[in-house]
Amino acid sequence: MSPSLAAHLDRSLHEAEDAPLVVAYSGGPDSTALLHALASRTRRPMLRALHVDHGLHAESGAWALHCRRFCESLEVPCDVIRVTVDLTRGEGVEAAARRARYAAFAASLRPGEQLVLAHHRDDQVETVLLKLLRGAGPEGLAGMRERRSLGAGMLWRPLLDLPRAALLDHVAEYRLGVIHDPSNDDPRIARAYLRATILPALTARWPQAATSIAHGARLCREAADNLRDAWMDAQLRLGDEHGTLDARGWLALPPAWRAPLLEHWLHEAGLSAPTTAQREALERQIREAAAERLPLVAWGGTEVRVWKGRLWAMSRRGAFDGEWSASWHGEPLALPGGGTLSLPHGRLPRAVTVRYRRGGETLRPHGDKHTRELRDLFQQAAVPPWERPRTPLVEFDGQLVAVADKWLSDEGKSLFDATGGRPVWHRGD
Repeated sequence: MSPSLAAHLDRSLHEAEDAPLVVAYSGGPDSTALLHALASRTRRPMLRALHVDHGLHAESGAWALHCRRFCESLEVPCDVIRVTVDLTRGEGVEAAARRARYAAFAASLRPGEQLVLAHHRDDQVETVLLKLLRGAGPEGLAGMRERRSLGAGMLWRPLLDLPRAALLDHVAEYRLGVIHDPSNDDPRIARAYLRATILPALTARWPQAATSIAHGARLCREAADNLRDAWMDAQLRLGDEHGTLDARGWLALPPAWRAPLLEHWLHEAGLSAPTTAQREALERQIREAAAERLPLVAWGGTEVRVWKGRLWAMSRRGAFDGEWSASWHGEPLALPGGGTLSLPHGRLPRAVTVRYRRGGETLRPHGDKHTRELRDLFQQAAVPPWERPRTPLVEFDGQLVAVADKWLSDEGKSLFDATGGRPVWHRGD
């Protein structure tokens, strides 16, 4: 074993306090070196591997088989998880695959386990440079965190101070079989371009470039952590039970708090953070927003809207057929505007029609003496404007009897009471 890798892992494992370890194992050189080294230094019942098969390459099935066999040779349990990469969110393939991969990791971690990733100093340098090109602040320029919570456990990167050469030396010394993913050589991918073109030029001119950039990242991490308590307190003040933020309050924060707070708020919701230009566009929208407008800034798979003086974040929504309608007996019904409508406790003896709003609909809610325009009901209930066109309406004999699971007419209540329940709209966002 490479002495530098051995010493690094000895120190790191001592700090791990005997927690069960799960190696994120792609089959590439880095994760192969990490898994092999850990298997020789960790009690095997405390170690397992996870391989995520993205299904994006023709050889992905063969790669998964290679990973199983390598783990068998080490007597390390290996779980292979097949994921579907969602390419409809406006992200690039790399970002979409990363999202799917980390979701699989989070779902697979058991309480108390630590997911160990083989990210090393060279990866950290690439991350910092990419963040710098996006105009990131201290949090972004701090690069990847060594530890953070993930699912029921923790994510751990013990090799961030170790150059990749130490891992490659380990692979060569033990003649380990590894997978080569050709996407790592694709210059159209930002990381691959940095790795093949920019970093060799930097280190040729400044041999200590990687060490200096990694050191700068550590200083930024210290600064970002010192700022964190302040903006976390601000988030508590500006947030609410709906997960929104006070728009003007956020805009009034010092710039050093504003960007990391927004990024953290979005990441908590499983959404991507904006570039500096996108964040500035959002700030401008807030300043210029008129009461009758609904500001919207979108990037990748994320949308942030301003409504009633608050920021609302959600997954980016595609167009849908507002003229759609379907016959329904209560079975789970997929809605083109998102989500499903279901009747959990029974089925209707006669079919009803489910459709979307087309304008002019009225309903007299059960217990109300007055017939109301649907527009007024939405406004009084503070239903967000972007949700209103996607809210399913239920008609029976040509009469509106239910608005999703929000309101029932007297006729609708009688109709659904006979089934032992009422409609349930799972929004799916």
